[in-house]
Amino acid sequence: MATFRARDRSSAVLRSPRSEVWAALIDADLIARITPFVTSIDVDGDRWTWHMGVIPVAGLSVAPKFTEVMDLHPQERIVFTHDPDHAHEMTAVMGNYHLADHPDGGTEVSIDLQIACHLPLPGLARPAVERVMAGVVKHMGTVFSRNLLKHLGETP
Repeated sequence: MATFRARDRSSAVLRSPRSEVWAALIDADLIARITPFVTSIDVDGDRWTWHMGVIPVAGLSVAPKFTEVMDLHPQERIVFTHDPDHAHEMTAVMGNYHLADHPDGGTEVSIDLQIACHLPLPGLARPAVERVMAGVVKHMGTVFSRNLLKHLGETP
């Protein structure tokens, strides 16, 4: 077993008010509908368990499930860390969203997240596996952004 990682950092300015962006980002059902590969999100207080469909990685087919502690700072920041009570899960995500008013109107949104996946592959496979993971994460972010803009009534 080796651990493989992918990171995504991005930001954008949306025309929508911060309250609307915030409402979308804390709606687990909406997030599951607009994020590729995410099939559902179960919410139990501040714990969100993410269920994903099958993702092919280096000859394996994995269907990640991971539980995150969601630390919500209303309309300002969402910090998510892997639930330490679920250390047995093969996938963990940590990161944050930041929201701020943009000087020209609208909302500036930034995200920084890192995914760690424990897979039954040798560490020598790291470059190839992490390249695939980075591509999947980039695709997920692109489609999520487009779908979020559509949900908010903005043109992608």
